Amino acid sequence: MADQFNQPLGGNDMPRFGGPATMMRLPSQQGTAGLDACFVGVPFDIGTSNRAGTRHGPRQIRAESCLLRPYNMTTRAAPFDSLHIADIGDVPVNPFNLLDAVRIIEEAYDTIIADGCKPLTLGGDHTITLPILRAMKKKYGPVGLVHVDAHADINDSMFGERIAHGTPFRRCVEEGLIDGNRVVQIGLRGSGYTAEDFDWPVAQGFRVVLATECWNKSLAPLMDEVREKVAGGPVYVSFDIDGLDPAFAPGTGTPEIGGLTSAQGQEILRGCRGLDIIGGDLVEVSPPYDPSGNTALVGANMLFEMLCVLPGVAYRD
Repeated sequence: MADQFNQPLGGNDMPRFGGPATMMRLPSQQGTAGLDACFVGVPFDIGTSNRAGTRHGPRQIRAESCLLRPYNMTTRAAPFDSLHIADIGDVPVNPFNLLDAVRIIEEAYDTIIADGCKPLTLGGDHTITLPILRAMKKKYGPVGLVHVDAHADINDSMFGERIAHGTPFRRCVEEGLIDGNRVVQIGLRGSGYTAEDFDWPVAQGFRVVLATECWNKSLAPLMDEVREKVAGGPVYVSFDIDGLDPAFAPGTGTPEIGGLTSAQGQEILRGCRGLDIIGGDLVEVSPPYDPSGNTALVGANMLFEMLCVLPGVAYRD
């Protein structure tokens, strides 16, 4: 059955340091015709407040993804047995104008999701989730959200600007893009300016899981609660790489110590199996601060885990 679907180029057919520079060395195509899911890059970092560089994230994640193989040995997920998947390239953002770039992203995702294709996005800073969810609302209505991050990203403004990488989820609430009673934020930690940084999302109905609640334990039991919380409609997954501890993912713009492990990140995503996931993103990989490529490699693996829990994925039980 697998030969009916696009397959990643195998390491025995072409050395992993060769072949196409696409996500998982998949075929590339223009647009989403015939696709169930796609990988798409948004090379954007003009919403960052500290270290820039996430505009280079999609390219580096793709490069490190050459190590991925098509079958998940742990979960037995075999997405390329049942889904048509390709890399559709990057959204051509305006690198000089944030608001215009946000418009371009929203319009691109209007087209990407029009026929039901589920996009998995290579970021880019976290600003990009706002225009993606604007597009999602037009098709699906307010969605549930599983959000992994060190930060709640619910600032009202940053330097007087209402759209930046620290504000998307406040805008999402204000614009009715997400259903606050079906939102979970996992991994929040660090220092802040006021208790409202974490109290405001709770007041909106979010379940906020501080990183300290996750220390030294499996997150499988937590994910039972998460599924119950966000079930009942379409769900979007947004994974900021700084949700992981900088020991695992140092190449990011706003690192915070005391974070999740890479294994806990996998547990979170694997625990999303069974939800009606309509798309997801992996944001804030900043290659200039990732000389070994390990952060981009972790990001590529997290995107693969998202792919493995999309509705319709085959499992080789």
